[in-house]
Amino acid sequence: MTVYGRPGGVWYFLGNEWPRLTTRRTEGIPMKRTFGIVEAVFDVAYLIAGAVIGILLVATAGPSHPRLLAGIMCLVLAGGDSFHLVPRVRSIVGGDAEALRCALGRGKQVTSITMTLFYLLLWQIGCELVPLANEVTWTVVLLVLACMRVVLCLMPQNEWTAEKPPVSWGIIRNVPFAAMGVIVAVRYFVTGAAIPSMSLAGVAIIVSFACYLPVVIWSERYPQVGALMLPKTCAYVWLMAMCLGI
Repeated sequence: MTVYGRPGGVWYFLGNEWPRLTTRRTEGIPMKRTFGIVEAVFDVAYLIAGAVIGILLVATAGPSHPRLLAGIMCLVLAGGDSFHLVPRVRSIVGGDAEALRCALGRGKQVTSITMTLFYLLLWQIGCELVPLANEVTWTVVLLVLACMRVVLCLMPQNEWTAEKPPVSWGIIRNVPFAAMGVIVAVRYFVTGAAIPSMSLAGVAIIVSFACYLPVVIWSERYPQVGALMLPKTCAYVWLMAMCLGI
C-alpha cells in the first residue's frame, strides 16, 4: 500500500496501475506515517527479492537457456517496476508526491511496457521447456498482442503524468495485456505436469490478473478494491520463485 500525503487528505496508490483509491481526512500523523513505512518496506523488499532471484538464476544458469531466460525475466520485472517504485519510496520519505508526479507517471508507463516483455519471456521459457503443437501460431498471436499493448501504452491519451489519468484508457491498454495473460496461463496449465517446478505458474498468473483487473476497472468507484494489488504483487514474487526450480 502506498500512501501519499497532500493538504487535506491522503492518496492511496497500489501496484503497477497506481489507482487513486481515495482521498480522506486523516485522524492524525502517526497512522499516515505508519502506512508510509509499511509501503516503503514492502516496495523495497519486493525489488530486492526480484533482483536477487534474477541474479541467482543468471549466475547459476550454466548451459540451461530456459533458466537464463528466467533470470533475465525476473530482472526485467524488478528493473521495470523500479521506475515507479523508487519515486514512490522517495515520495514517502520526502512527503511531496506532487513534485514527483511526472516521475511516477512515466515510471508507470515504463512498467506497463516491461510487464508486457515479462510475459513474452515467460512464454518463451515454456516453449523451450515443453514444445507444443501450433506453438508458432500462438507465438505470433502473443507478439501481435504485445505490440498492440506497447502502442497503446505510448499513446498520449493515457495522460500518464496527469493527476487523474482517464480510466477508459487504463481499460483499453489492458485488454491485449489480459489476453496475453490468459494465453500464457493456459499454456502452463497444459504443461504443468511436464514442468514440476512451474506446475502452479498458471495459478499464479490467474491470481495476479484476478487481483489486477478489478483495480483497473473499479478502483475509482470503489477505492477499497485497490487493496487487491498487494496479493497481486505477491503472486509475481511466487511466480519468480518457481523459476528457481527450472
